[in-house]
Amino acid sequence: MAKKHQVYINNVRIYCCNTCHSHLISQDNIISRAFQGRHGPAYFVDHIVNITIGAKEERMLMTGMHTVADISCTICQTKLGWKYLHAFESNQKYKENKCILERAKISKEVFWD
Repeated sequence: MAKKHQVYINNVRIYCCNTCHSHLISQDNIISRAFQGRHGPAYFVDHIVNITIGAKEERMLMTGMHTVADISCTICQTKLGWKYLHAFESNQKYKENKCILERAKISKEVFWD
């Protein structure tokens, strides 16, 4: 098995995996805080590191049919949310290639200089 290398984010405010504290996103990557995940509130983000993307599947969500793939932490394999791969409705196309990150699965960390 190959060794897993983490990407570290150099920012004052970052969000990490609750399980292993692997860096995931900078606060600057949050597009919206008003999304819903499987386990409650979620962030809609445009860039995320230290994840693996699962198999794609079509899923009926609150906003219609989408092709999505679950995302998991590369280090501990905790499911963190999903990535939108394709939106069937034209008014949902803005979600493509962006991710839902479940707030229950992450923690905010603040680093001071």
